[in-house]
Amino acid sequence: MLEQLDAGQPEFLLAFGRHLHWGYWPDPVGALSTPAAYAEAAERLALEVCTAAGVADRQRVVDVGCGFGGTIADLNRRHTGVDLVGLNLDQRQLARAVSIAAPEPGNRVRFVVGDACALPLADASVDVVLAVEAIFHFRDRLAFLREAARVLRPGGQVALTDFVPLRYVHLRSRSRFGPINLRCSVTVYRELARAAGLEPRVARDVTAQTLPTYRALRHLERWLPADVASRVQTRLLEWVSRSGLVRYMILTFSRPTVPGQRR
Repeated sequence: MLEQLDAGQPEFLLAFGRHLHWGYWPDPVGALSTPAAYAEAAERLALEVCTAAGVADRQRVVDVGCGFGGTIADLNRRHTGVDLVGLNLDQRQLARAVSIAAPEPGNRVRFVVGDACALPLADASVDVVLAVEAIFHFRDRLAFLREAARVLRPGGQVALTDFVPLRYVHLRSRSRFGPINLRCSVTVYRELARAAGLEPRVARDVTAQTLPTYRALRHLERWLPADVASRVQTRLLEWVSRSGLVRYMILTFSRPTVPGQRR
């Protein structure tokens, strides 16, 4: 993906220059598949996640697995007085993120190399933790949720997206953006969250709004690397999504305002 971006192909840059995740179409039936429509839908998905987390002015927000920095760039543009941190293991991706997210006046923006399961942040120092279509790449969901709980202030929020099976299954897939561990049902997420010291809040199914992603990717294949195995796996992921076996969900959790508090 980075090589393709460096080559400067305009349609590829438009579609994937800021976000590396699925899109969100409010009207899936009338969804367009152009590079511009895909880019807008990807930005809209990030906005849906940020809205679910209650991101507001004058907050400290951490985007874990921030990719090319598109979500940080959007928050930087939309909010004032925010302290934004993008975290990623890949320094190459962070170098691109820096180029698209120069801080607006009154905002702070920084990108750091780090492990999602060992966040380089102080205890109780963050208002919102985001993980937009990234948690299935992390080595351990529970370890990440524990780290999120540690760095969140009381009342702070976690919002993430994931491909969620209807029940626990031993299933792995691979999208164009890396391997996907499809093992964590909503029930398991709730158990993991409580084990991490978080309170489950909302599990919102947005599968229908994300399904146009697959049609858009097929239209964009001329500009994507010719990886046959990845294309086959993306078709498989589309099939399990359309069949209802796997749902694309926005999940939110909160750190209780009182230690040990549970609803």
